[in-house]
Amino acid sequence: MGELNAQQLIQNNKIILFDGQCKLCNAWCNFIIKHDKKLCFKLCSVQSLKGQAILTHFCYPTDSFKTMIYVENSQCITQSDGVLNVVSQLGGPWRSVKILRIIPKNIRDWSYDRIAFNRYRLFGQYNYCVLPSDEYDQHYL
Repeated sequence: MGELNAQQLIQNNKIILFDGQCKLCNAWCNFIIKHDKKLCFKLCSVQSLKGQAILTHFCYPTDSFKTMIYVENSQCITQSDGVLNVVSQLGGPWRSVKILRIIPKNIRDWSYDRIAFNRYRLFGQYNYCVLPSDEYDQHYL
């Protein structure tokens, strides 16, 4: 496939980068698959070649993953803003999460970071990157 062009990957896609070894992150992906009826989002493991190219493009480390990254309109959105942006676009009752923006960003991000930094200890970790089943393939980049 040659060298991946991250600019091409992120163009016209809403991408959710996630840690494929994290059980919490995989549960997050299952939540997205279940509720993203319009197939708005593309999921991408940070351990994949595409994920690594996108991380490099946005100057994030490729060997240490501290936040879920959401890419929309070639912009990188992280931490609580990333989660709120994604969930509020799922439609239905999920749009109401926008109300959480009244909580100051530093408090939201502090809470997000406490979970992110302890996610392996709290939720567990796979020794490998979980591969999606063929039936969910359209949800992945």
